[in-house]
Amino acid sequence: MPTTDQGQDPDRLHDAEWIETDGLGGFASGTVGGVRSRRYHALLLAATRPPAGRFVLVNGMHAVVTTTGGTTPLSSQRYHPGVTHPGRTARLAGFRDDPWPTWTYRLADGAVIEQEIFVRRGAPVVALSWRRVAGKGPATLEVRPFLSGRDYHALHHENPAFRFDASIEAGNGAGGGRLVWRPYDGVPPVTAWFSGDYRASADWYRNFLYEEERARGLDCVEDLAAPGLFRFDLDRGEAVLILAAPGWDPPAGDAFAAIRSLRAAERRRRSSFASRLHRAADDYIVRRGTGSTIVAGYPWFTDWGRDTFIALRGLALATGRLDAARDILLEWAGAVSDGMLPNRFPDQGDEPEFNAVDASLWYVIAVHDYLRGCAARGSKVPRAERARLAAAVGAILDGYTRGTRYGIRMDSDGLLAAGVEGVQLTWMDAKVGDWVVTPRIGKPVEVQALWINALRIGAEIAGRQAARWDDLVAAFRRRFWNEPGGFLHDVVDVHHVPGTIDPAFRPNQIFAVGGLPYPLLEGDPGRRVVDAVEARLWTPLGLRSLAPGEPGFTPRYEGGIQERDGAYHQGTVWPWLLGPFVEAWVRVRGGTSGAVREARERFLTPLLAHLDEAGLGHISEIADAEPPHLPRGCPFQAWSVGEALRLSEEVLAPGAAGRRSAGRRRKVESPARARASLRP
Repeated sequence: MPTTDQGQDPDRLHDAEWIETDGLGGFASGTVGGVRSRRYHALLLAATRPPAGRFVLVNGMHAVVTTTGGTTPLSSQRYHPGVTHPGRTARLAGFRDDPWPTWTYRLADGAVIEQEIFVRRGAPVVALSWRRVAGKGPATLEVRPFLSGRDYHALHHENPAFRFDASIEAGNGAGGGRLVWRPYDGVPPVTAWFSGDYRASADWYRNFLYEEERARGLDCVEDLAAPGLFRFDLDRGEAVLILAAPGWDPPAGDAFAAIRSLRAAERRRRSSFASRLHRAADDYIVRRGTGSTIVAGYPWFTDWGRDTFIALRGLALATGRLDAARDILLEWAGAVSDGMLPNRFPDQGDEPEFNAVDASLWYVIAVHDYLRGCAARGSKVPRAERARLAAAVGAILDGYTRGTRYGIRMDSDGLLAAGVEGVQLTWMDAKVGDWVVTPRIGKPVEVQALWINALRIGAEIAGRQAARWDDLVAAFRRRFWNEPGGFLHDVVDVHHVPGTIDPAFRPNQIFAVGGLPYPLLEGDPGRRVVDAVEARLWTPLGLRSLAPGEPGFTPRYEGGIQERDGAYHQGTVWPWLLGPFVEAWVRVRGGTSGAVREARERFLTPLLAHLDEAGLGHISEIADAEPPHLPRGCPFQAWSVGEALRLSEEVLAPGAAGRRSAGRRRKVESPARARASLRP
């Protein structure tokens, strides 16, 4: 089917996923084809402790239209063991996701129905509407919602405790009304505003099948409650159904007034973004308490330390959202414990998890970039805030220097050792039971690049003694350089045995050349690393996590939990790594305007094409190592979007070559002079 004037080709996008987020950690999501394929797909998924405490309240719906030509379903459901019903539905003639997901259905008698779904930013509310845009005569729409009221990781099954009854709070007839379902104690109630009428008709719909869950080796069958039926007369105008969890104060008036208000506000907000990528970035910056945080990805992640600090550089700093970056960095500043930041921000009642050697170092990098960004934009950082950030940086470096959890300590050569058996500490953190897939105990290469950068930054912004930059860089090059191969070892002093090496060819070495403020390799060695990484690891969707031909290389990310986690960092492609790679690629070519133009065309353009593939408007977490590099994992990933934005708005932006020239001049400044440049 060719692309229609209604939007993108719906056949090609049938299994692609859309998402609408509320800025609180809740969202609505699904597939373009309409069949839910994940347990996380839902019309109303709300966060009760933003961004955590997520409940799926309204999972989906079944909609049918009756005209003079007969009754035609607009939706289908998939049931165990693999039956799609009803099989005959209206033809999906078009789909667009700008400014929000909108479907165009063509009925056999020529009638055309348009359906839209959008979420209001800052409120747990989703608005659905249907209108007939072609055709005449009587037309009736019936919508049956499916409810659960479960934790978003769980599945729901038929039980006698579910409460089907709805309390009618206003109206209920052709003029519309408002009702509330309260499915379980302790679960947020669901309020529905509607423009038609509602009839109670309690029933269970059993054995919904979620294909993506089955493919992942997980429980995949669910029962949902259907409390009743909404009925709308499309011949009289638009059909409106608004679903909300507690926390939204609707405007005065009926459902029509409410959706007009919601539409107007959302159109204004969405039109303010410079691009689809900028709008995508906004989906990940959400509220936590009175501050802000970054959701690592949708639909199953919340906020994680490492992901937050990597993604923040693109999502907030590259887009000029200094206030969001400040809130996030200050929120985390108080969480330093013995030199470490939690890898996962603790929710109420949860114990912090500190199993990350690099998360704290990425925080230091993010603070550096934030202060540089403020200085570049002439935005003054209040002295108290600067002092709080500097104290957090100092506490991290002090803790790592003297030694902290999991064997993390500065060694006699000035490099950073880390790791104990059974604990995953680097970003390559897959673990199945007691099996740590890539333990990387010893001195991992990217951790050294982060550590040496962090020491220099500490001298600049925390008033610490100047880092022994030349000595540390010399030690790094001496220990990691593989002259015959022209690349860097992945780990040295493996398992803390002096002199041992792990020469596996991985992308982690690229951080010695790009992705951080201060490169550790320049000139011919830097160029050799970048060329080798491009030849062995680059794909249009990012870098492979292990080169083909290396022991353990796995070409596809598929199967059950053990198979997938075993492949996670054994070849699987990671889009976020394209950021440091492209920055390194431009650096070793002198940062010229020609290199910037070529990099944008060769590397960024193919990545941005992915915005129209798996998670529409976003970039996936991972992809298969071998062609066709099918997108896998989380379809909406913060650091993938963040690094694409950092490339687009900073590394490869017009005028970037001039800024890099200034950056090279800064690079040779003394720490005292650099520190002075960051003072208020």
